Amino acid sequence: MKRINEYKKLFNVDPDTDLKQLKTTYRNLVKEWHPDKFQGNDELSIEAEHKSRQIIDAYHFLVSIAPETKAANLEEYNVTTSESGIADFNHKGSLLVVTFTDGSTYEYFGVTRNMYIKLVNADKQFRFAKRNIFNSYLYRKSKKGTLVA
Repeated sequence: MKRINEYKKLFNVDPDTDLKQLKTTYRNLVKEWHPDKFQGNDELSIEAEHKSRQIIDAYHFLVSIAPETKAANLEEYNVTTSESGIADFNHKGSLLVVTFTDGSTYEYFGVTRNMYIKLVNADKQFRFAKRNIFNSYLYRKSKKGTLVA
């Protein structure tokens, strides 16, 4: 959740920001912090390089959790979370990463350690996750862990 809040603060995002506004903000930030603007000063150039990478990462992340993106991918998500089993999962901080048997991987944000322990100890982990995690937490499809044929 810390990462989400940091990115939202960087882009000055409010709950009703759409993808078009996000893209405009992204372009303005990239123009402002593009490393080519700071060629002469080494310290500012290094900061601009770091900041531009952060802006790019933040943009891709915010697009992946945007309501429009989630709505466009909802059918695929529902098929995965209802028909595919869980192949693997891990938890770090408040991030739960679940890899499904169809090869897709989703990240769930804000999952507490207590909820993770309940998932680990559940008799039927897929059923537990379907009832308590899949539609209860903010999620995004992760490119990590996708199978390449």
